[in-house]
Amino acid sequence: MSTSDNLPKADGNEENKTKALEINSETSNDENTESVSSATSDEISSDTSIQSNKESTEVSTKTVNPQITDAVEVQPESPSDDPKESKPEEEKIVKPEVAVNTNDTIENAPNEIQDEMNEAVAEHSEDETTQERHDIEKKDYHAMNKEELIKELRDLIKSEKIQAIKEHVDEIKNEFNEKFNEEVEQKKEEFLADGGDIIDFYYSTPIKKEFNSVYFDYKEKRNSYYQNLKKDLQENLKRRLELIDELKGLLNVDENINTTYNHFKSIQERWRNAGPIPRDKYNTVWNTYHHHTENFYDFLHLNREFRDLDFKHNLEQKLKIIERATELAQETDVNRAFRELQLLHKMWKEDLGPVGKEYREPIWEKFSALTKQIHENRQAYFKDLDKVFEKNLEAKREIISKIIEVGSNHPKNHSGWQQKIKEIEALRDDFFKAGKVPSNVNEQTWSEFKTAVRDFNRNKNAFYKSLKKDQFENLNKKMELIKIAEDNKDSDDHSVTTPLMKKIQSDWKKIGHVPRKDSDRIWKRFKDACNTYFDKLHAERNEANKEEVISLEKKQAHIEAIKELQFSGDPKIDLNTIKSNIAIWKTLGRVPYKKKNIEVEYNKVLDSLFQKLNLSRKETELIKYENKLNTLSGQTDDRALRNEQNFIRKKIEEVNSEIRQLENNLQFFKHAKDDNPMVRDVKKNIEKYRENLEVWKAKLKKIKQL
Repeated sequence: MSTSDNLPKADGNEENKTKALEINSETSNDENTESVSSATSDEISSDTSIQSNKESTEVSTKTVNPQITDAVEVQPESPSDDPKESKPEEEKIVKPEVAVNTNDTIENAPNEIQDEMNEAVAEHSEDETTQERHDIEKKDYHAMNKEELIKELRDLIKSEKIQAIKEHVDEIKNEFNEKFNEEVEQKKEEFLADGGDIIDFYYSTPIKKEFNSVYFDYKEKRNSYYQNLKKDLQENLKRRLELIDELKGLLNVDENINTTYNHFKSIQERWRNAGPIPRDKYNTVWNTYHHHTENFYDFLHLNREFRDLDFKHNLEQKLKIIERATELAQETDVNRAFRELQLLHKMWKEDLGPVGKEYREPIWEKFSALTKQIHENRQAYFKDLDKVFEKNLEAKREIISKIIEVGSNHPKNHSGWQQKIKEIEALRDDFFKAGKVPSNVNEQTWSEFKTAVRDFNRNKNAFYKSLKKDQFENLNKKMELIKIAEDNKDSDDHSVTTPLMKKIQSDWKKIGHVPRKDSDRIWKRFKDACNTYFDKLHAERNEANKEEVISLEKKQAHIEAIKELQFSGDPKIDLNTIKSNIAIWKTLGRVPYKKKNIEVEYNKVLDSLFQKLNLSRKETELIKYENKLNTLSGQTDDRALRNEQNFIRKKIEEVNSEIRQLENNLQFFKHAKDDNPMVRDVKKNIEKYRENLEVWKAKLKKIKQL
């Protein structure tokens, strides 16, 4: 609880002071002479207060008691506040002075003015200045999520004075409500999209209840503070009125003057420590106290010894104040000098009484001159500081423009938005590093910055909201593929199922992302179904491959054996021998696909054998072709035979076409001699093609006989 006081206007103006003391028929000339001259009154704030802690009126020649916090405020000509009192990102808010009758019950006041009334009481009841009360870092609440906002609110309530955090709490509450309302709207859309009735929609979360609980604690603690403050103000008022009565009684007490003087000093000391009082009693109590104080000095005037002693003590202390003010005029920290000057003025006017008449004007003029110099130093400092603030303002406005520019281009994919987010984060950091701006545009600048960032976030959220919708559709598509895979994983019809399984695997890759919470789960189902089928297929093929490897070994051995075949010399017997070997080859089975060229190797061996028998090319080809026909006819599906028949017809057409082309070419050489090399080559090619034509026709005839 602060012990600083609410004091009346005391600017030293002769007219005001005379009015305040007009109830005294014998105003002390000494005190009037000591009042602040009107020439310097404009430089000194009108607010004064009683010293908050018990302390001696002795003033060190080097410093002033730092515990004195509510001094006469020396106003600078510059409208700017102390930069140390200004927020980096928001304008310092000073509540308006509202006259509050503390006899009224604050908690019963209307809700819309209750906080303002509480603030009005607090303005003159704290153990710190208004600016210091608001000098709490205000973070970027907009960038926080709901959990972080709750933590920040809880930390403020725990670590800061409850009467100093209202602005912070209000902004946290607004940000939390905006984020929660956005979540509610999204859930409402999903509810309606699923066929729900708006009348039945209700949405709440544990985190919302947690926030309400923490905010309720804040309101309870704040109300309790102001109720206790009201009680303390009334107690302090009662104590000060008792001191005034005690002071009045000094004039009528029958005791030694030394005892009376010491009693007076005791009353002064207790008055200084009596604490703040309600503002509506402020002027009356202060004026009454000073009236009776001056009456006592008039009474003391009758005893010149005590008066001179008091004058001497006051002069010594005021000279020390002047000495300290001289040092402050050279102080480089102008804000520190200004604050300490306030304390010096408070001590000069409140803690110390008058001095001898011959010293009054000189020492006051010297103190006033030093006060003016300190003011000028501070004004020059603020003038330079304003230039810096203007540059900072330009930088921040440029950053805001960049944020708007970055946010105006909406990417079409996730990676594009992630890049935009990084750019905005970098610009936000630059904004906070740019420094303070003039206080008159601070709130506007901060608001423009938040609006630009919020617009970007809304567009970003809209994209990801749409992306979630697409992901939900993708989820449905992939679930359909999973059903196909699971329905066919045990199929034995490999000719149909294998292409189908390969197709759905390809389709899966083409479908976009699904919600992250479903991604791993559905991928595992799909993969397990596909693996089940292909593992079974590969197992069957591996078993078949074992037989093919055995067949390969047999065919390789057969080729080696036929290479060593010896003919008898009888063409018919030798031809039958070759055909019997061909029949054996047909029984040896299939070989692995990679070794299918063994058929080419076998045909080359057969060609060499047929050449030894002097068989025509046609006969040789037909014998070998029978081997292929036996293979084709052994298949259950007749598609292979049809394909082979179509292939032969196509070859016949091609050969006929080549023959016609060559015969046409001969027309160009009709006058050439038969021994012309080119003519001979053409005729030779025609014969070759005709021979091939006979072979293909014979093959077609054979395949038709099957």
